Amino acid sequence: MARAVLPRHVAPSGAIEQSADTSASARLDSWVVDFAEGSREMRELLGGKGANVAEMTRVLGPRMVPGGFTITTQACIAYMHDGGELPDGLEAQVADALGRLEAQVGRHLGDGRDPLLVSVRSGARESMPGMLDTVLNLGLNDETVAALAERSGNERFAWDSYRRFVQMFGNVVLGVAGERFEEAIAASKAARGVTLDTELDAEALRELTRQFQGLYDFPSEPHEQLFRAIGAVFDSWQGDRAVTYRRLNHIPDMWGTAVNVQQMVFGNLGERSGSGVAFSRDELTGAPEPSGDFLTNAQGEDVVSGVRTPRDIRELRAWLPEVHEQLLEILGKLERHYENMQDTEFTVEEGRLFMLQTRDAKRPAQAAVRFAVDAVKEGLLDRAAAILTIDPATLDALLHPTFDPGADYELIASGVAASPGAAAGEIVLSAAEAVAAAGEGREVILVRSFTEADDIAGFHAARGILTSEGGKASHAALVARGMGRPAVTGAAGVEVDLTARVLRIAGRVLHAGDHIAIDGSLGRITLDQVPLVEPEVSAEFQTVLGWCDELRTLGVRANADTADDATKAIELGAEGIGLCRTEHMFLGERQPLMAAFIMAEEEAERAAAIEQLRPLQESDFEQILTVLDGRPVTVRLLDPPLHEFLPHPQALPEGSSARRRVEQLQESNPMLGTRGVRLGILFPELYEMQVRALFAAAARVPSAQIEVMVPLVAYERELALVRELIEGVAAEHDQHDYLIGTMIELPRACFQADEIARDADFFSFGTNDLTQTALGFSRDDIEGRVLGRYIDVKILDRSPFETLDTPGVGQMVRMGAWLGRSAKPELKLGVCGEHGGDPDSIDFLHHSGIDYVSCSPYRVPIARVAAAQAAIRAQAAMAAAETPRS
Repeated sequence: MARAVLPRHVAPSGAIEQSADTSASARLDSWVVDFAEGSREMRELLGGKGANVAEMTRVLGPRMVPGGFTITTQACIAYMHDGGELPDGLEAQVADALGRLEAQVGRHLGDGRDPLLVSVRSGARESMPGMLDTVLNLGLNDETVAALAERSGNERFAWDSYRRFVQMFGNVVLGVAGERFEEAIAASKAARGVTLDTELDAEALRELTRQFQGLYDFPSEPHEQLFRAIGAVFDSWQGDRAVTYRRLNHIPDMWGTAVNVQQMVFGNLGERSGSGVAFSRDELTGAPEPSGDFLTNAQGEDVVSGVRTPRDIRELRAWLPEVHEQLLEILGKLERHYENMQDTEFTVEEGRLFMLQTRDAKRPAQAAVRFAVDAVKEGLLDRAAAILTIDPATLDALLHPTFDPGADYELIASGVAASPGAAAGEIVLSAAEAVAAAGEGREVILVRSFTEADDIAGFHAARGILTSEGGKASHAALVARGMGRPAVTGAAGVEVDLTARVLRIAGRVLHAGDHIAIDGSLGRITLDQVPLVEPEVSAEFQTVLGWCDELRTLGVRANADTADDATKAIELGAEGIGLCRTEHMFLGERQPLMAAFIMAEEEAERAAAIEQLRPLQESDFEQILTVLDGRPVTVRLLDPPLHEFLPHPQALPEGSSARRRVEQLQESNPMLGTRGVRLGILFPELYEMQVRALFAAAARVPSAQIEVMVPLVAYERELALVRELIEGVAAEHDQHDYLIGTMIELPRACFQADEIARDADFFSFGTNDLTQTALGFSRDDIEGRVLGRYIDVKILDRSPFETLDTPGVGQMVRMGAWLGRSAKPELKLGVCGEHGGDPDSIDFLHHSGIDYVSCSPYRVPIARVAAAQAAIRAQAAMAAAETPRS
């Protein structure tokens, strides 16, 4: 297996820093920390799982949590830095920690009489469900399996554990394809006429184990098994699926993963044993009732893999009532301790409950909002702390379509409601097909028997996920909820035949490309063309947004070009319009009028065309101003190159005057050519028409608050000339209550902001174009051709058009803001690029002197929450800085 080399560190802002010093002088005294010595404050060092297991050991006691130790993330970083070699001293420290664990439990790894078995699990700082590797039942070989059978009195259990270990070790450590093991298991069941793995007897499991050992060179020495498994978990950090997941979730490559070595407890020991996952509240809705799944006579991997459909956690009461009562008590205790909804894993071994891990639960937006509101009502959290439990990026899901409640459709099958929202599209049967279809602009539903970690790119590309197996805690459910994708899992009436490449539902045969629709909130599946409707914002969401509005200091406006857009923006809480792009008003049926103006060679012809455009533009402005009802609107005068409104030269007769005129107007680099303020200076009658229309509309809407924005200004004289034009028209209309400003979207404008500010009442930083001009990137070309490679080789960690490039473009924004305010302290400052709806960018802008952000209407709620979180964190940091150290 190829060994990974540590990359240079990619900071969250997109800047690259040198990797941490991993020389001997910079290393920690120990690569290993026992569970009993760790805590949740050590998350960066122990990873999320290690830190939480250590904390849970403190909270619940060592009898409830199997013992073990954590190999730190620093060891993983050193391992990658050294090309896949375990760092000096690690093997000795692991041996010492293993000795302490053996003394604690009274068993020894490899002991032929009473062996200790351990699990080896990954544990990154941020949860990456299913992306990293795990090995269970480590320590088994031909000698210890006999001892395990004798100790347990259950030969089938012993060989089932051994079979699982040999299978998992071969797949995870040696890279043997999982299908080879599954095919052998299927053949064994067929030969014995059974359906379930649990129906295979000890002899069948012994035969399977021998078959599996024949697929690779199985190491029987337990200590060799342990160190090879540790290396495999480290290697999985650089596996394709983990890299893809980190890219999609903006997790830095430099963090590395910890490795947790933990005493095994067995859920596959018989009918009074089992494994499961349990949430302290409903993971779909956030309602204050625990939820989850479990399986009897099973190990944890059976529950989360989706290969077997589990039972609802409520059925645990009938199976083992004392365990059910104890589990509920523990869930409440952990939630109160962590002050957040918890996602736990547990095992029951012959009627005794063990807690294996806990973490803050990943949950869909409606559950996050419900939890925040309930936590405040219950006194668990105050409003600020409750707001911080919400991931604002997930709130998009609250604004996603659902099936029209009034629509009639045929319910062809149903399954587990695994991730909320509705979606419709063409059937695709693999992640690769989903990615390819998305690249062609097609909307698809990814349909699988069960999903695996390697399907992560398909989740991102698909509109929704449907699986025939699994439950609410399956891989498909967890990843779909984390990514905000609707999902239905465990649809027993759905048969996926990958060999024939068909889908069978209720006696019907469907093929890739056929239409299907799912409702992940209700677990419904239909083949009908069901209308999707926009959701309404819930009372809980309105409550949270109200809290956010009380706490945030950053204003939130919307980008809207029509009265309908403006209406939606106001409904979603926008305080005004931060960008009204007037060029969108000249498209469609009006494009010929605009073309007539541009094509005119005589002044009289241009004037006639202008007079036809003015009343249309006036009507547009009046509708928007009426909707805003006294809220401010920033109207950007015409910005794009004029040729965008013209037909292609080839579409006109060769040699015609029209073709010659169009060819005259063609530019080699139009985005840096005749556009923005340059249009207003070359064709002042165009800007004059727009301003007249705006002020005329404002005269009929008494409450109108107008802000006129001049785009693409680089020189102070450009703004001065257009300001003079605007003021002249305003005077003719007896308008006095308005602002004039400019969009800062060129580097020179940032550097000369103090000079430009003398003629500006406000700046609005157009971060989309500022990113293009500062980085020399053409957005369309870069995102399609260059960006992926730049992320692969760690030049960037995400698109600078998605999250602001804070070391570069961000510093230009700060420079422009500082220079502008130094010349005019009362200068209003806004940001109107889509970065205004990105939570990470909002956090940076909060600290940059910006007064408001403006984003697309559907991102307004996200911006409101992100702005509140930025204010809360800033206040907490200030309070911490003022607190004297003891």
